[in-house]
Amino acid sequence: MLSKEQIAKIRLARTKNIGPVTSQLLMRRYHTAQEALAAVPELSARGGRRITPAPLSEIQREIETTLELGGNYLTWGDAGYPAHLARFTDAPFVLVTLGHQHLLSSTAVAIIGARNASLNAQKLAASFARKIGEHGLSIISGLARGIDTSAHQGSLDTGTIAVIANGIDQIYPAENKDLFHQIAHKGLILTERAVGAKPSARFFPARNRIIASLSKAVLVIEAARNSGSLITAREALDRNIEVMAVPGSPLDPRSAGCNSLIQDGAHLAQNAEEIIEIIKNQTISEPYSKFAPSIPIPIDTKMTIDESDALKAKLYENLSHDPISIDELVRVCDTSAGMLNAVLIELELAGKIYRHHGNRISRTIDQD
Repeated sequence: MLSKEQIAKIRLARTKNIGPVTSQLLMRRYHTAQEALAAVPELSARGGRRITPAPLSEIQREIETTLELGGNYLTWGDAGYPAHLARFTDAPFVLVTLGHQHLLSSTAVAIIGARNASLNAQKLAASFARKIGEHGLSIISGLARGIDTSAHQGSLDTGTIAVIANGIDQIYPAENKDLFHQIAHKGLILTERAVGAKPSARFFPARNRIIASLSKAVLVIEAARNSGSLITAREALDRNIEVMAVPGSPLDPRSAGCNSLIQDGAHLAQNAEEIIEIIKNQTISEPYSKFAPSIPIPIDTKMTIDESDALKAKLYENLSHDPISIDELVRVCDTSAGMLNAVLIELELAGKIYRHHGNRISRTIDQD
C-alpha cells in the first residue's frame, strides 16, 4: 500500500508544469508533498497564472492500473529509492517499476549504441553483457533495437534493467514484446512515465539521463555522431561517470561517435575484462555541482512582494527562448541563488518559463 505522502508525491509529479527539479525544490521548501500540493495554486498565481494540482481521482486510477499490471512505485525520498540516482538534482521524482526492484541497489554498467547496429556489434554487446554480468554487475540499457536489445539478451540471467520512455503498459518497439516480458520476469523495467504514456521524442533525452545516472560506467558500441547514445554518453560525462567506447572503422558512420568519444578521452574498450578492471579501480567521485543536491538548493522565502516583482522583471529582461543556465542568471540578475529559485518556482508553475534538461531556463514560446 502506498502512503498518503507517496500518493501526494505522485500527484505532485503529475501536475502541469512541475518537473523533477521543481518537485525537489518544493519539497525542500515545504518539507512534505502534501504541503507542497496545498501551496501550488497560490505560488502559480504569484507567477501570473493559477494552476491546480492533478486531480486525486486521476492519480488513484493511475495507481490502480499500475498495480494491476504488476507494477509498483518508488518516490524520491523513499528508503528504497536508489541513492546513486537520488544524488542528482534532476533525479526522477517518481519511478514506476515492473520486476525486481533490488537490482537498483546493484553496481551497474550501461551498454548502449546504434539501433541499426551491425551484426558483429550486436554479438559483441551480448558477449560483453554476459561476461560483465558473470562478475556480479547488472546491465542497464534502453530496450531499443540493435545494441540495447543485444545487451539485455546477454544479461537476462545475471541482471538487466530496461529504462523506457513510456508507460509500462506500452511496449516499444513492438518487436521487443517478448523481451519486455522476459525482463519484467527476470530483471527490471523502469520508467518515470505514468501508465498510458506513449513513447515520444521529447521523453527520450530524459530517459537517457536516468540510464547515465544509474550507471557506474557507460559503454558505447557503435554510435553515430548525433545519436541518442552520444547524448547519454555526454550525460554521463556531465555527471562524472566513466565513459568507455568500442572503436570502429572510420569508414562506418555508425562508429563515428565512438571514435570521437575516444578522441575526447573516453576509455578504449577492447574486452569485458578491461571494463571490469576499470570499474574495480574507480574511486567514489562526487557529481558535478549543477546536478548535485549534496550542495543544498537554496530558496529564499523571505522576499517582499516588491523584491519579488523587481527580480521577475529583471529576469524577463534577460530571458529569451534560448535556454540559459541558473548560474548565469544569478550573475546577470545580480541576485542570490535562493531568491532566483523562489521566483523561478512561481514562474514555472504559472507556465511563464520552461526548465530544460540540465536545469537551464528559457521563456515559454507564448511569453513575449
